[in-house]
Amino acid sequence: MPLLTLTSDIGQQDYLVGAVKGQLLQVNANFTLVDISHRLAPFNISQAAYVCRNAIKNFPPFTFHLVLVNLFEQKPEQMLLSYHKQQYILCADNGLLSMILEEDPEMVIGLPLDKTAIKNTLYCVEVMGKAVQQLSSGTRLTDIGDPDCQYMKRTPLRPLLGENWLEGQILFIDHFENVVVNITHEQFEAQRKGRSFKIIFKRDEVISAISETYANVKEGEKLALFNAAGYLEIAINKGNAAGLFGLQNFTEKSQNQQNRLFYQTVRIQFD
Repeated sequence: MPLLTLTSDIGQQDYLVGAVKGQLLQVNANFTLVDISHRLAPFNISQAAYVCRNAIKNFPPFTFHLVLVNLFEQKPEQMLLSYHKQQYILCADNGLLSMILEEDPEMVIGLPLDKTAIKNTLYCVEVMGKAVQQLSSGTRLTDIGDPDCQYMKRTPLRPLLGENWLEGQILFIDHFENVVVNITHEQFEAQRKGRSFKIIFKRDEVISAISETYANVKEGEKLALFNAAGYLEIAINKGNAAGLFGLQNFTEKSQNQQNRLFYQTVRIQFD
């Protein structure tokens, strides 16, 4: 039975998530469907890339990951189906694929859309579901769509760095309002080079140690740690870091709005 994951920015206020699942089960009633999240911030592909990248690597080989995020940034002509490190990813041709993988996929094909079809979410899901069914039935990947397709690529969101500093953007705010920054433990240590450091946000908030767990500090105190995905996280033990400090998710539109960047970036100063 093919295993399919679903990730979207659809939300769960209306019928659409249920209709997506119904559409897939019409293609094959034996599909096993697993939700990753349907509460991603609308149109925020950096956040979607973070969530998908770190969920996908935990699934069994040959899982199919359907990512329904920002499907209609432009008029769709194709969906993408990629194979990389024993995982399949299906998504819109909107640059998200390159941001999830942070490298070129081993193989990517274009799934052409019927020019006469009404290109809504359910139609795109039907195209993806049929591609999954074909692969599961033994059809070769290169026989399903266009193996030589041109597709959009975007550069993943990277932290900025200088000789004595590292500045990251807020990728995600979780259910507990912990703040995840796009600085990995590996990037932090490579830039740190054994030096002491200060994690600075909102100008005057400073953290100068890395905790192993939330319980390393007293209840109500702020802390920094590297989460299960290896990314820097700003938190308050049994508190709401994002709400208390007014921190926000980074968006592409914020790059030209300095007043908003103040609430969406975290700087590490090395001494």
